[in-house]
Amino acid sequence: MPNRLISRSLVMVLMSSTAAPVVAQDQAGGAIEEIVVTAQKREESLQDTPISIAAFNARDLENKGISGLTDLRAQVPNLQLTPFPNNAATTQIFMRGVGLADDQITQDGGVAVYMDGVYVARSQGLAMEVADLERIEVLRGPQGTLYGRNATGGAINFITRKPDLGEFGFKGQVTIGNYDNRRFKAAVNLPLGQTIAARLSYVKQRQDGFIRNPGTGIDRWGDKDREAMRADVLWQPSDRFSLRYSYDRTEIGDTPTYVAVSPLHPLVLDRPEAGSPLVRDVVPNDITAEGHSLTAEWEASDALTVRSITGYRKLDNFQNQDYLTGALGPDPLQKNSSRAKQDQWSQEVQLIGDALDGGLQYVAGFYYFSESGSNFSNSYSPPTLTRSFTTATIDNRSYALFGQATYTPQWLDRRLHLTVGVRQSWDKREATLARQMQVNGGPITTVPGFGDGNQTFKDFSPSVVVAFDASQDVNIYAKAVKGYKSGGFNIRASSIGRFNQGFGPETLWSYEAGIKSQWLDNRLRFNAAGFISKYSDIQVNVQSDPTNIRLTDVLNAGKATVKGVEVDLTMAPVRNLRMSVNYGYLVARYDEIIGVTGTNIAANYRFTNAPKHAIAVDLTYDLPRLPVGQLSANVNYTAQSDKFTNSTISSGKYIIGDYGLVNARLTLADIPGVKGVRASLWGRNLTDKNYYIMQFNVGRPGALFGEPRTYGIDLNVEF
Repeated sequence: MPNRLISRSLVMVLMSSTAAPVVAQDQAGGAIEEIVVTAQKREESLQDTPISIAAFNARDLENKGISGLTDLRAQVPNLQLTPFPNNAATTQIFMRGVGLADDQITQDGGVAVYMDGVYVARSQGLAMEVADLERIEVLRGPQGTLYGRNATGGAINFITRKPDLGEFGFKGQVTIGNYDNRRFKAAVNLPLGQTIAARLSYVKQRQDGFIRNPGTGIDRWGDKDREAMRADVLWQPSDRFSLRYSYDRTEIGDTPTYVAVSPLHPLVLDRPEAGSPLVRDVVPNDITAEGHSLTAEWEASDALTVRSITGYRKLDNFQNQDYLTGALGPDPLQKNSSRAKQDQWSQEVQLIGDALDGGLQYVAGFYYFSESGSNFSNSYSPPTLTRSFTTATIDNRSYALFGQATYTPQWLDRRLHLTVGVRQSWDKREATLARQMQVNGGPITTVPGFGDGNQTFKDFSPSVVVAFDASQDVNIYAKAVKGYKSGGFNIRASSIGRFNQGFGPETLWSYEAGIKSQWLDNRLRFNAAGFISKYSDIQVNVQSDPTNIRLTDVLNAGKATVKGVEVDLTMAPVRNLRMSVNYGYLVARYDEIIGVTGTNIAANYRFTNAPKHAIAVDLTYDLPRLPVGQLSANVNYTAQSDKFTNSTISSGKYIIGDYGLVNARLTLADIPGVKGVRASLWGRNLTDKNYYIMQFNVGRPGALFGEPRTYGIDLNVEF
């Protein structure tokens, strides 16, 4: 049966119930284990948190092979992760149809990414490896109050494991797979006295790409060459005070991903084994992302905790790409290279407390963020041998005051919870732009005019939530929340004047209702959320010059409606069986786009990276114990329907067709006489599905392919 029919059949069955990615099980009785999240800046049960959340604990991360952002691809319906064509380590993130399909340092994405509470501003280098993750939380929908820094679509939180006081510990993993996949990961916990402990972690991965380059330069397209390290020190002199310092560094030397000239939907090009022999002198990308963080936490009283999170991050990103050499002749349609450098500081102070004998819980705080950076790009466009050189700089500041309070009155047996949140933000953005050109190897000349933009914005983002405990195991909620993303500048503007003018913020009001419930002695968990969002002043890329695809203007010209459903079903019908199904339904449409002529051109635009249906099914079964140990089998299936990858339909049907992927893992644990050792056989895309992960317009349709069938073995040691 074709994958299209499989995915549609599953959708029909599961339209009214689907599942959370986390499927942990209480070993004592087989019930589903409670999931603790920190989405609202305090530890609380997932079932008590009125947010549509997908959470992955350490067991899920191992079973699914997740060690970073891009590994979440297809695991969370209504979350889309797409590599940028210039560099697969630059990730386009879309949540509920909201995101940014560009990698300019002058623009911000619509989904916020946090590492232990520190906002990561740039999309470049987001394929970074994280060696020692404890949990990943994906918060769907605008998070205007507590995660107000450009979180109109949602927020993704990476939570690393803290050092453990008084304990020595080690865990390591060695992976060997096809395409010469070699991966080593290790973490060691070192007690340094009764009050200090350190945790050191390291990961190294190399994997050959699946498309050869018979030209000069790199040997293969899509090689992975990544190294990450982390040092974490915890000082806890008392039960009421702790200080945690962390340093992380990721180095990425991947080769560029192969771009193939491809037919438009519904036709699909077969995945090639090799590119064009005419390619010349393509070199690996070179990305270094590193950061420091200092988190202080003081329990001032039984009812008040003060937390400070200080972060500094630095990015050095070189990327290059050869577009479609050999497609129309011996020259590439375009050849790009760029180097971006950025550094950022952030400071957040949080007050987390409760009052009125627990009847009032609150979070309040102050946030400061600053960043500066530069980007130099070189674009080569045959056959006229024209080179374009662009230099851009940024200098941004952001401040915010925020607060959220939940009041639980004594009447109705404390089953009613009223939450009000507010955030006041101030943003200041500065950018410069200089352009130069070179024709036929002649002198480099400066394009007249120098871009120098300066803008300030402010925004008030409220949220209101009403939640009710219908019973001990059933909670319902309704919420209204505003999301905000600051304005910016467009390096690819049609003129210097357009660049200096910049563009303004975009906002989104989301209305959501949901249920969190557990049944059958916690053997069945059913969570669902339905939402409708009204999107205003959308930052829309409008092509101003039909003869030059590289020139676009960003206008606050859009209004849109986004609506959908997310349903999570988790089941543990018997002690040894765990199953989860997660389904997302999404309809996103532009209501109005005012073009440069003042007319409504919404009919010419489509939402990108917003498939109507997406599903993820996960099944884990612990086989009867054998003399050699305990075998566990995990099978998961992910699928999604068609999605647009180009917002303008006038350029053609840039659509990635529906596809489904099957992955599996077989783990042997509790081996007699070998304590703490596990061995796993795994395979991804077992049916060797041929599919695109991106298709775009580069003068001709160009496509990036998803990975073919991969398989390997993991050996884990932990003590």
